[in-house]
Amino acid sequence: MNIAVLGSGNGGCAVAADCALYGNVVNIFDFPEFHSNIDAIADAKGIKATGEVEGFAPISYAGHDMFKATQDADVIYVVGPSYAHVPMAQEYKKVMQPGQKVIICPGTNGGALVFKKELGMAISDDAITVAETSTLPYACRIQGPGEVHVYLKLKGGLFIASLPASKNQEIYKIFRSVYPESILYENVLQTILQNGNNVIHPAISLLNVGRIESPEDFLFYEEGVTPAGGRLMKAVDDERVAIAQAFGLDILSDPEIGVMQGYMTENNYDTGYSRAPGFKGIVAQTKIDYRYFTEDVGYGLVLLTDLAKVVGVQTPVMDAIIQIVSILLERDYKKEAQRTLQTFGLDGLSKQELLAMVS
Repeated sequence: MNIAVLGSGNGGCAVAADCALYGNVVNIFDFPEFHSNIDAIADAKGIKATGEVEGFAPISYAGHDMFKATQDADVIYVVGPSYAHVPMAQEYKKVMQPGQKVIICPGTNGGALVFKKELGMAISDDAITVAETSTLPYACRIQGPGEVHVYLKLKGGLFIASLPASKNQEIYKIFRSVYPESILYENVLQTILQNGNNVIHPAISLLNVGRIESPEDFLFYEEGVTPAGGRLMKAVDDERVAIAQAFGLDILSDPEIGVMQGYMTENNYDTGYSRAPGFKGIVAQTKIDYRYFTEDVGYGLVLLTDLAKVVGVQTPVMDAIIQIVSILLERDYKKEAQRTLQTFGLDGLSKQELLAMVS
C-alpha cells in the first residue's frame, strides 16, 4: 500500500516507521517550521526505530510538499495534537483525491469531524473517508532527528471508527494490517468519549500546579498521582462514562483501558497510575501553559461538557476544572469554545439527530 503520514513528531515518526517496516511505501509530510526531523529523514532516506518497533524504516519522500506526499496514497495518517487538525486539513484540501482514506491518529477531541468539515464535505460523503482512532498506538519519543524510540506498541485498547460509519469495515481491514489487535467502534462519538487524556492530565496537573511552577523536576505519574489525585480523576471519568451511557454508547473506564493497553497492571485510579510500568520515568511538564491544560481542557473537557448538554448529563467536576484552569492561564476556555459541536457544524441537534449523523 502507498501510505502518507502527515506530521513528523513523536507519533508521526512512529506511525511512518511501523507502516514502512510492514512493507508499505511511505511518504511523510510536515510544515516548513517543523523541518528538523523532515530534513534528517530526507537525508537518511528513512527513520531509525528502536524499542518495540525496531529497524531502519525506508521513507520514499520526506518534505513539505503535500501533493508529493499524498499523491496516489491509499491511506493518509494525520498524526498530531488537536490544534494540528485544521491546518493539516486546509493544506490537504488543496490536493485531495477522491477515493483516498484519511485516518486521524489519534482523533483526540473529534479530529475526524473537524477534518471533514474543513474539507468542505458532508459527513455522509464517502468520496473521501475520514476515520479516527481513540488514542495514539504507541508510547514513543524522538531520540534525535530521524530517530524514534517506541517504549510500547499497544496490545489492546485501541479503537477506530470512520465517517461515514458505512465505511467502518473497509477502514478497519486496512488499519488492522499494521494494528492487528485494534477494535472497531460503532461511530466517532465512541472514539471521542474513549479518549483518556482528558481524564488524566488536567486533574493531576491541577493538583500539582505548585510543583510544576517550582524549579524542581518531579515524575508526573509516580510522584504526581496520589490517592486524592486518583479521586479527582475518577470523578472526571465517572462524568465521561455517564455521557457515553446517556448516548447509549459503551466505553471503558480509563484504568480498564490502561490495563488493556499494557501501560498499567492495576485497575484503579491511584497506584494503577503511580506504579504503572508504562508511565515509569515520565517527567512532569515545567510550565502550566502546556497541552495537558491547553489541549485536554481547552479542547477536550470543553467538548465533553458540550456533548453532556445534549443528553442532559450534569458535569460539575469538569466544569470546575475548566473554570479553575481558565483562571490559572488567564483565558476563558468556555468562551473560546475551541472544540464544540458548533465547530463541527453539528450544534442544535438532538441526541437522536446527532447519533444519526455519525452512524
